[in-house]
Amino acid sequence: MKHLLNTLFVTSEDVYLSLDGENVVANRERREVARYPLHTLSGIVSFSYAGASPALMGACAEREVALAFCTPKGRFLARVCGESSGNVLLRRAQYRIADDPDRCCPLARSMVFGKVYNARWSIERTCRDHALRVDAAALKEASAHLKGLLSQIAESASMDSLRGLEGAAATVYFGAFDQLILAEKPLFAFSTRSRRLPLDPVNALLSFAYSLLAHDCAAALESVGLDAYVGFLHRDRPGRTSLALDLMEELRPCFADRFVLTLINNRVMGRGDFDFRENGAVFLNDAGRRTFLKQWQDRKRENISHPYLKEKMPWGLVPYIQSLLLARTLRGDLDGYPPFLWK
Repeated sequence: MKHLLNTLFVTSEDVYLSLDGENVVANRERREVARYPLHTLSGIVSFSYAGASPALMGACAEREVALAFCTPKGRFLARVCGESSGNVLLRRAQYRIADDPDRCCPLARSMVFGKVYNARWSIERTCRDHALRVDAAALKEASAHLKGLLSQIAESASMDSLRGLEGAAATVYFGAFDQLILAEKPLFAFSTRSRRLPLDPVNALLSFAYSLLAHDCAAALESVGLDAYVGFLHRDRPGRTSLALDLMEELRPCFADRFVLTLINNRVMGRGDFDFRENGAVFLNDAGRRTFLKQWQDRKRENISHPYLKEKMPWGLVPYIQSLLLARTLRGDLDGYPPFLWK
């Protein structure tokens, strides 16, 4: 079993990363402020404009340590990749399937089914645990609607149909999302999903969580030999890790969204963790990012029982396990891709 190693998050905007022997060194104004053994890390995510040394980039690529750069607000910029790992036959199978809509559809269908299934279960869980604090009738109606869409997804035979059903499910799910938020209203009131520019604290938290989850999924896919840029559900676009976006779909409701809800409902985050801009945009500030990332790492260490393998593992290994299952499906070892169905 793969070990869950640490991810180093660089949240200060002026920290430059370099390599000293087998250590990652964080420097500010040419002074060392911290160092970390490289062999203990599975990934590095930098939110600093200062960047990293070529020597460190090369060492990360050689040791398969995922190194990603984001803006201080969390927008993904770039990843450092080494030589492609895994069997070339696996990637050739991936490319052939990606070019064939009829073969893409079963894989995409499983991923969309997992996403909608987990969204419905998230609603059901809140309704069960907090029946006296929510509009149970509204949540039950949303759950029933998603259940009906699941039946249609299971029978869908075209990519256009799948994308339409996924969009309909997202409308239902996010239409009920405000009911899942139990604390700190109106600060954390939610009306609609604003993707390109977060317009409220909830969207700021969701966007940041999705950026981190996409990074984890891309690193997991590359580690098993798949090309994270060639997907089955999301169309190819230069610079976009389409397969990572595919893989994270089923994990959005059960991991990223539930994590954000936990931060809000447990009053971990507050108004002081956000920057409110004149143009209406809302972003996490430095303190908010530090709090978020600490909680994110803690959540990744929590153990769950994998619904398909029936084995206990940390949440942080789920993207890796799903990547392995996807690779086995593409090789023909499995009849179909088993999505992560949260319970």
